Amino acid sequence: MLVFAQKSDVGRTPVIPSDEEATLVRIEERLPPLLSVIAGMVDLTGFFMLGNIFTAHITGNLVSASAVVVRGGAMNPAQLLAIPVFMGALAVVWLIARRSNRNGPALVRLLLLVQFLLLAAVLVLCVATKPSSNPHGVLAGVAALIAVSAMACQYALLRLAMPRAISTAVMTGNLTNTVLSIMDALSNGHPLMSADDGRLRRSLHLLFGFLLGCMIAAMAISTMGDWAWSLPAVLAGAAVVRP
Repeated sequence: MLVFAQKSDVGRTPVIPSDEEATLVRIEERLPPLLSVIAGMVDLTGFFMLGNIFTAHITGNLVSASAVVVRGGAMNPAQLLAIPVFMGALAVVWLIARRSNRNGPALVRLLLLVQFLLLAAVLVLCVATKPSSNPHGVLAGVAALIAVSAMACQYALLRLAMPRAISTAVMTGNLTNTVLSIMDALSNGHPLMSADDGRLRRSLHLLFGFLLGCMIAAMAISTMGDWAWSLPAVLAGAAVVRP
């Protein structure tokens, strides 16, 4: 049981027993690469199966929508709804975390369960209704926005329960960390970035994890169709069982 110095609130620093703190450190080390693979799978599967929606890199939908405006053509409403739905999902996840009065590993498991349930809902909806046959239809939009909510849960998990972890979807930032860390490592002078021996390794793990997720999803789409959603759902379930 967690002991708090003051009234339990998300955002306040809890007094976490040493054994749970050690567990959280291990989770922060091994969970983000798996989450990055899931994010890559969800992003690519959503893009190809649900009307060119970026379900993980949410702001990419602004670019896609703007391109449609400039070039002309049919606008996918889900692209416009992705950002407000993402924001709303973040708010809901925050409320879940606050009402749960959990922190550390207990909060990690709770939010991993929420992510799994959302991805399982996408899988069931896509297998049952085949929205990929009409990727700009209502059902495709609903499936895409549920996937967006699952990714919002993943990112909120990192900020609320594992604040020391690197984001699993900001690939531009992870690429920046990787290149600058390599330059510091190759330099004979004083490093320009703050000392962090693990930054390069963590950033590389997330970059390769996201790329691996995209590659697996691409192969799954060509061979499994709508059942490709089963892969991120299974991995999300595995993360719940053993984060």
